[in-house]
Amino acid sequence: MAKDKTTVNLKKGDTVKVIAGKDKGAEGKIIKVLREEQRVIVEGVNRIKKHTKVVNQGGRAGTTGGIITTEAPIHVSNVMLVEGDGVTRIGFRRDEVTKRRPDGSTYPSTRSVRISRKTGKDI
Repeated sequence: MAKDKTTVNLKKGDTVKVIAGKDKGAEGKIIKVLREEQRVIVEGVNRIKKHTKVVNQGGRAGTTGGIITTEAPIHVSNVMLVEGDGVTRIGFRRDEVTKRRPDGSTYPSTRSVRISRKTGKDI
């Protein structure tokens, strides 16, 4: 599988809406971002049943077996960031800031800020 150079602009804790797939229309918070695979795990979306075996390794700290329902990763192209009552794409803006060195002197620098493409406001 060829690795693409595109970046994942979503972060853990962002509220997203699913725009494609079996859970289309569902909203939830991002639990985990898998940057290398360009996938995210969203709470309540793409739930699967995982069959687990009883493991008694390590004394009392073994896991119980059974069927566990958990969230599976979903591709980032199938979700959009929720802003207000709609969805938006994510853009970036470079803001001028003043940073301070350990000796107390200051210098100008830039900081990247995520913005909404729809409204232009900070996210």
